[in-house]
Amino acid sequence: MYDWANSVYSLTITSAVFPIFYASVTHRGGDDQVLARYGLPSASLYSYALSAGFLLIALISPILSGIADSTGQKKAFLKIFCYIGAASCAGLFFFSLDNLWTGLVLVMLACAGFSGSLVFYDAFLPEIAERKDHDRISARGYTMGYLGSVLLLVLNLAMVMNPELFGLANEMTLFGHTITDVPARIAFVTVGLWWAGFAQLAFRVLPDDQYGRRPEGNIIANGYRELRKTWKELQSTKRLNSYLMAFFVLNMGIQTVMYLAVTYAKEEIKEVDASGAVVPIGDASLILSILLIQLVAVVGAFLFVWLSKRFGNIGALMIGASAWILLCVGAYTIHWATEFYLLASGVGLVMGGSQALSRSTYSKFLPETIDHASYFSFYDVSYYLSTVLGTFAYGLVYQLTGDLRNTVVIIGSFFVVGLILLFMVPSREVPVVQAEE
Repeated sequence: MYDWANSVYSLTITSAVFPIFYASVTHRGGDDQVLARYGLPSASLYSYALSAGFLLIALISPILSGIADSTGQKKAFLKIFCYIGAASCAGLFFFSLDNLWTGLVLVMLACAGFSGSLVFYDAFLPEIAERKDHDRISARGYTMGYLGSVLLLVLNLAMVMNPELFGLANEMTLFGHTITDVPARIAFVTVGLWWAGFAQLAFRVLPDDQYGRRPEGNIIANGYRELRKTWKELQSTKRLNSYLMAFFVLNMGIQTVMYLAVTYAKEEIKEVDASGAVVPIGDASLILSILLIQLVAVVGAFLFVWLSKRFGNIGALMIGASAWILLCVGAYTIHWATEFYLLASGVGLVMGGSQALSRSTYSKFLPETIDHASYFSFYDVSYYLSTVLGTFAYGLVYQLTGDLRNTVVIIGSFFVVGLILLFMVPSREVPVVQAEE
């Protein structure tokens, strides 16, 4: 149910409504107003804000996870980041060109809230399911996320496209200021309410301090010692280290596609309008493709569970990496909306399986331990640092070359390297003999 709650951020804020809203606000009159004011393309600035959010979590989550393990407070940290993210999403109601930097800080904090909560949420998987069920439970969580986020998005789209049915106008006056695009702004508030509200169902039943740990002494020092102990244990395992490296590179590509596909399509994909003119892909077509990705991802999540039973977790992930490479080749060559729909179907199928299986594979590879938050902090640091690098590379390549198709080449190279690294993951754990200190 926490997947059901927080995935509305991933769909409405990072993939569907907010990127389109952001492009509309920053391109008044058809020109990039951010570029004119600050000398940076708006697409690059948005990707940098996301990178900053992920970097923040990558820096602070290891020590927080150590504190959570040493004090038994994983659920408390999960709640804190959940509420930060939900409040920041609701705060995007006030986003405008005049308060661009405040709005981008909210983008960063919403990203940090979402990302930070997952550090502690993912760590519950080994505590609520046996190892043999990790793939299935992880896939079920992602499936709930895809379905819940689609449900709210459909409601928000109905509100944006037919505001009169909800008694809404496109403009309103608030605190003496005229606010436009009101239905879209209300959609951001619904994301915050949905996220914080449905999270209560998960908070009510997730175990709290399952191992009976209690805060003693200096909790920061204890957290650091917990983290250092986990790091030494992690360094003594070859398979887990090899898998983390492969995951790091693959995730650079996956997350960049997730966060910036709409930006790419807005610039590069065309369609024919009712008059027969060739125009950039419309918002309705983009939304349709995003819904397609989410619904197909449900099938993909369980398809990869089947593949993992047939070929093993690493084998299934290699199939996924190969499919991502083919999708990047397709993204580089397509130009029309109909082609983009086919590409979106492929992305959804591979995305759902890759994400669910990546999480459960790491969980299954863990040694016997009760320090799950500390171990998952290294997984999530890999996740977020790779996302920082991926989204930053996207923005930088576009800024330097002015051609978004060049970003597809970079993304494709991530999957090629990741596939090679997956081949190097040992089939079983190989202890690493370390020199005594």
